[in-house]
Amino acid sequence: MATSERTYTDAEVEERLKKELPHWYLEGGWIRRKYKTNSWKGTLMVINAVGHLAEVAWHHPDITASYAWVEVRLMNHAAKGITDKDFALAKKIEEVVHWQPALEGGPLEGTPADDMRFAYIKHDKPKK
Repeated sequence: MATSERTYTDAEVEERLKKELPHWYLEGGWIRRKYKTNSWKGTLMVINAVGHLAEVAWHHPDITASYAWVEVRLMNHAAKGITDKDFALAKKIEEVVHWQPALEGGPLEGTPADDMRFAYIKHDKPKK
């Protein structure tokens, strides 16, 4: 069932991105994020993770990819702008793609950081 959704102004989008999603940016009416990977294997893993999340959420981004990067673009086509759906899916994508179990101190050790044979995503340093 389609409902009217609030769209955010560019200034509102920029403010929310700065506070909530500092590695995302607004360009051409889309919120965007480029994920750097170590190889084609990593690129495919990111694409598949984003695809799964988008399908479960029933909100689908545009994706562009190359050997060592994936760009995700979100905009609510039905609303013709950026809505809460875009921010919510961007947050979930960020959470999943950049998950580092080793930093949580639990039983999952995560991908070996010191062995490039297993590297697949280049984790961002926090923006200041």
